[in-house]
Amino acid sequence: MLMQKALLAASRRPGLRRLVTGTPATRRVVDRFVAGQTLDDALAVARALHADGIRVTLDHLGEDITDRAEAVRTRDAYLAALEGLASLRLGRAADVSVKLSAFGQALPDGGHDVALELVRPVVEAATAIGSTVTLDMEDHRTVDSTLGVLADLRKEHPDTGAVLQAMLYRTEDDAKALAVTGSRVRLVKGAYDEPATVAHRRKKDVDDAYARCLEILLAGPGYPMVGSHDPAVITLAHELAAQHSRAADSWEVQMLYGIRPEEQRRLAAAGTQVRAYVPYGDDWYGYFMRRLAERPANVRFFLRSLASKS
Repeated sequence: MLMQKALLAASRRPGLRRLVTGTPATRRVVDRFVAGQTLDDALAVARALHADGIRVTLDHLGEDITDRAEAVRTRDAYLAALEGLASLRLGRAADVSVKLSAFGQALPDGGHDVALELVRPVVEAATAIGSTVTLDMEDHRTVDSTLGVLADLRKEHPDTGAVLQAMLYRTEDDAKALAVTGSRVRLVKGAYDEPATVAHRRKKDVDDAYARCLEILLAGPGYPMVGSHDPAVITLAHELAAQHSRAADSWEVQMLYGIRPEEQRRLAAAGTQVRAYVPYGDDWYGYFMRRLAERPANVRFFLRSLASKS
């Protein structure tokens, strides 16, 4: 827990960002988790994953934007990504995930409205090519705004998806509210350092909360997306899907690019719908540090790689 807190704190420290991103060996480690710096890199990964029977969701990296011009550039990057995906003709087998903080949600003057304004054309573009958009969830202070944007977008684009984090106390109620026909929900445990006033802190409590939320989503008529690499969670998801007589195409497992790739291929070959979350772009630091914080094995991999390349 102490290491996790330190890494999550480091993800928001500009001085450490400059140190880590300026280390050549770091880039080689990051390549395990990030598809590349350009859209072409990401599309090449999407094609390779599709050949293995794995769906993709592209994430153009960036967050915590406080300048409207940067938020507009994020919108344009996603419009370009959807244009690139259209050329692959993968339909719903390829979609995009967005962080509203990259669309200006945190702007001091009307950030919520700015984010809604800028993300709407991205959702419209996704609908036009037969794809979808999922709104990533960030720390607990953004939840109400993100779900508000979701509600507005779903009026015309009902398949717009959202992410719920099981570690937050409120998530069971949010899961019940979103477990409706047509609703797409990715359930994750959560990768932010949340206070005990709003979130479970012990691993067992988070795991138990995840299981309860998973039951709610798989029992409902929506489209659950099981965001987990935990074998126990994936086994439970299959058990609940069978218990509720869910068709194989009515839910999916989502894993991060570069984590358990062999298991992703195995599950897909066995008939489970699997989607890889594929990030790309220059602004990889915050994403990378959260991946390190999630699993001790990732930290060991990082340190071994640095030692071997130094």
